[in-house]
Amino acid sequence: MAQKPKVDPQMGRLGYLQALVTEFQETESQDAKEQVLANLANFAYDPNNYQYLRQLRVLDLFLDCLSEENETLVEFAIGGLCNLCVDRANRTHVLQTGGLPLIINCLSSPREETVLSAVTTLIYLSPPGRGRHPELTAQPVVQCLLRFSLSSSTRLRNLAQVFLEDVCSPGQVAEARHAGAHSALGIPLPKD
Repeated sequence: MAQKPKVDPQMGRLGYLQALVTEFQETESQDAKEQVLANLANFAYDPNNYQYLRQLRVLDLFLDCLSEENETLVEFAIGGLCNLCVDRANRTHVLQTGGLPLIINCLSSPREETVLSAVTTLIYLSPPGRGRHPELTAQPVVQCLLRFSLSSSTRLRNLAQVFLEDVCSPGQVAEARHAGAHSALGIPLPKD
């Protein structure tokens, strides 16, 4: 396990977060990387940390981790993004840096927590009214969420229904439901 980063108490919150980012970048231990990323994801829950996390480019760190083979790193990274995307500046950054396809790819994770965080993040990335990214409601995404809405997992089923009702238009849902090429059928449901 990673040791607690050595931080000068005078450096405060920013110094502690910087020490975590540095430890993540320098350690060779996968266990330490997982622990540090979990800590950063937890810090992403507090709006008081948003400015520091943006300054330290933790959003980019989370986005980079979505491409990792290590499913635990992916789970913690999408959890951190989910926590951060309630903030407008963070949403804008994720969308402008091309994070949407990486988040959509998390829908095919075998881990339910990863999928739940991905769906929630997609909901947060969808502004009310106009101005939605077409990728959010592309037919394969809507088909995938339709499939999730039939899941035996109550949490996944309910969250998928929220996405379909709040992010998609009735026409998009009907079109995906009746499409001949069910491209999302190959995406496995996550394990409980």
